[in-house]
Amino acid sequence: MAEGAQDQVEDGSGKGSKKRLIIIIAIAALLVLGGGGATAFFLLSGGDETAVEEVEQVRQEALYTKVRTLEGKPMFVVTLQSDDGQRHYMQAYVEAKSRDQEVVDALELHMPLVVARLNTLFSTQKFETLMTIEGKRALREQAIETVQSIMQDKIGRPGIESILFTNLVMQ
Repeated sequence: MAEGAQDQVEDGSGKGSKKRLIIIIAIAALLVLGGGGATAFFLLSGGDETAVEEVEQVRQEALYTKVRTLEGKPMFVVTLQSDDGQRHYMQAYVEAKSRDQEVVDALELHMPLVVARLNTLFSTQKFETLMTIEGKRALREQAIETVQSIMQDKIGRPGIESILFTNLVMQ
């Protein structure tokens, strides 16, 4: 009799765990199908075109352009303003990041203007300010704004994502 009761308990618990397993699988399938349906709805709906443009821009490979003088010098060397009365110099290697070949071509065409404006920007900086991380970040933001304004004037859009200082030395 004990063996019969044991068999009934095992059979009952086996059926219950099979039911639980089926319910869990069904819930997981509903979640997967629901997530796929929501994804399809958002991707296939004719909604926001700017979101599609942003996705395409991310897919495009980044293009880097070295900012150079007409003589081909890849760097800027400027005298910095200083409160201590001594001369301080900054040497900077600069690259512009874009994702459009048209912007790269326009940047190379207008390189003398870009170099002149960046030279002016760099030479008006204070040595003490550039010694801080915040000062370097502010200079980078100003350089981005400068180049983007030139590109806006020349091709009708900013075009440049960022300006990178690939080497920055001050003394």
